[in-house]
Amino acid sequence: MAASLLSLSSPASSTTTPHLHPLSSHFKGNARNLRANPCPFPSVKLSHHRAKQRQPLVVNSAASGVQESAASNQNVRFRLDNLGPQPGSRKKAKRKGRGHSAGQGGSCGFGMRGQKSRSGPGVRKGFEGGQMPLYRRIPKLRGIAGGMHAGLPKYVPVNLKDIADAGFEEGEEVSLESLKKKGLINPSGRERRLPLKILGDGELDVKLNFKARAFSAAAKEKLEAAGCSLTVLPGRKKWVKPSVAKNLARAEEYFAKKRAASDSADSPSA
Repeated sequence: MAASLLSLSSPASSTTTPHLHPLSSHFKGNARNLRANPCPFPSVKLSHHRAKQRQPLVVNSAASGVQESAASNQNVRFRLDNLGPQPGSRKKAKRKGRGHSAGQGGSCGFGMRGQKSRSGPGVRKGFEGGQMPLYRRIPKLRGIAGGMHAGLPKYVPVNLKDIADAGFEEGEEVSLESLKKKGLINPSGRERRLPLKILGDGELDVKLNFKARAFSAAAKEKLEAAGCSLTVLPGRKKWVKPSVAKNLARAEEYFAKKRAASDSADSPSA
């Protein structure tokens, strides 16, 4: 034992290879034949690139018109961790029913009792406790003032004095298109689909050819006296169901026969 210790402590022993004692393990074989297995995966060399220095996006802190001093006006880098709304633009919502410390008292601002202090939908708009509400007490207006469809205009009206001032020559045609070209009417929106109606305000001495959907009684009398030709344009037929159209045709045929019979009965007596 002492000799082995002396041999290990001697300098000559450093040049010789030490004797390896087998360790106590489950491996059964010669440990000298073991060698390192190469890694099946290729080695990846990580290249460390120097990060490029980018110019930081700077937020100007001088939002107000007041110029601050150069020491306090520092450029702040624009990052996700310093994003936020302007101070005072957001307010915390009232926390109803969270006790006295919430700031609304014991009843949370809803009062002592009543329907409005209970949970649920509450009272509908316009309800006044059972009495006649305001929207039923005020008078109702007819026509367009009351929001009814009956008050909407059905024609584009043009008076005779406007046609006389437009400078139409004798024999020209007066229609919706010619009045637009002359600049007398400029319908827009819903009025673009409305037909033309001639009204009798004014006088006309030129013989013209009128084409319109309707003529007032005064306009018709004045135009016929001036020798103008009048053409009543047909309107759009309202769509009806085929069964209703059939019944209307039968009724028209029936009343036509009745009128013919009454005319034939009156003619011999005359």
